[in-house]
Amino acid sequence: MKPNGWILLAVCAALIFSPDRCFAAGPAADIGAVLPLWSMLPFAGILLSIALVPLILPRFWHRHFPKVSAFWAIFFAAPFIYFFRETALYEIGHIIVVDYIPFIILLWALFTVSGGIYVKGTLKGTPAVNAVILLIGTVLASVIGTTGASMLLIRPILRSNAWRVYKVHTIVFFIFLVSNIGGSLTPLGDPPLFLGFLHGVPFFWTLNILPETAFTSVILLVLYFLLDSYYFRKESKTAAPEGTPEPLGIKGKRNFIFLAGVIGAVLFSGSVKLGEISIFGIHQTVENLIKDVILIAMGILSLWLTGKDLRKENEFSWAPILEVAYLFAGIFVTIIPALAILKAGEQGALAWLIRSVNTPADYFWATGLLSSFLDNAPTYLTFFNSALGKFYPGLPESQAVAGLIVEKIPYLAAISAGAVFMGANTYIGNAPNFMVKSIAEEAGVRMPSFFGYMFKYSIPILVVLFIIITFIFF
Repeated sequence: MKPNGWILLAVCAALIFSPDRCFAAGPAADIGAVLPLWSMLPFAGILLSIALVPLILPRFWHRHFPKVSAFWAIFFAAPFIYFFRETALYEIGHIIVVDYIPFIILLWALFTVSGGIYVKGTLKGTPAVNAVILLIGTVLASVIGTTGASMLLIRPILRSNAWRVYKVHTIVFFIFLVSNIGGSLTPLGDPPLFLGFLHGVPFFWTLNILPETAFTSVILLVLYFLLDSYYFRKESKTAAPEGTPEPLGIKGKRNFIFLAGVIGAVLFSGSVKLGEISIFGIHQTVENLIKDVILIAMGILSLWLTGKDLRKENEFSWAPILEVAYLFAGIFVTIIPALAILKAGEQGALAWLIRSVNTPADYFWATGLLSSFLDNAPTYLTFFNSALGKFYPGLPESQAVAGLIVEKIPYLAAISAGAVFMGANTYIGNAPNFMVKSIAEEAGVRMPSFFGYMFKYSIPILVVLFIIITFIFF
């Protein structure tokens, strides 16, 4: 970086962080209580980069997006470390070791294993066929997770619609249903619900939001079928697949064993307590490390025992997972102040937001809107703990959770639904969203931009539907 660049960075650091407050905090202080809202500017910067740079400078973005991600990470980390020293190093190390690395390992394992499963046969992308695939994916999402279901079915639905001109809406509704809303019925479905399970919410408690999930899914499936039928009538039928239909079948079936291994490892990490170890001063549980080793082993076994020809036939490449790894590295680092301020509750810069959340509708929208842009797992945990403190102050967590799941069902249902449902509002709202977008683009589908996705699809469709859900259920 040129000298002027370093001067600019120093000036921006002085604006983003208040030195007096930072040094007063000390390394052991709760940084969320002293960080100003300005500290979230680098996070806003990387989000705007993802949204705007591909539109303004597409060739630059395609070649240099890892550097853009690294720039925003360094832009935040350099002044953060300068002013907070040990505390900053700990926070950055913690989010990398405890959150980012396990996040990427899980995505890599599911991406690798699902890439070895090839659904062969002639699937003509008609409205009925597409709707059935979306329905299957919506159900599967609560069994093998939104990421697992998305990675398993995105390639079959892309191949079945390869001949069609109008197919962007199909991938968008796939993100709505398979990558998000379908994962709301079990802790396996989405990370926020898994966190609730770890904090004492019974495994099948989330079936309490079955009415909300069923209502939302049915409305979206019907709306999709009508929309796809409209576009299908505009397609040139001469472009449809011709020749003798190939019967449906599955190649690479042994990868279902590895997929089961991935799901089993995740369940194991949430059901067993084996203590902790320190990695560079960062505490990580032994069961989570074992989980990560199993996930890596499942991915390696899939690569070893699945023929290269099958992966080639499945149009498998590493580009989508690499794009997610690079961009989310920057997102995870720059998201630190946002999560810290939320965790600080009424002592942080977002105290006004925490205090204004009182009704189930408030919890639904507060959890959901923040989950649209932040990691939905800690957002869920923030409002989960807020509800415990509001209704059961002073009680041990186990007793408070026991009361919440019986006496305050609408509140926990609102938090759960908001965290899972509204992850579909943006490409970064849930882990598989961006990966589905990347895989679709690699297959030649011109997906909408970050803001295009929001203003053309999620706001007019999902937000309106969520308003209706609020009046009916919350």
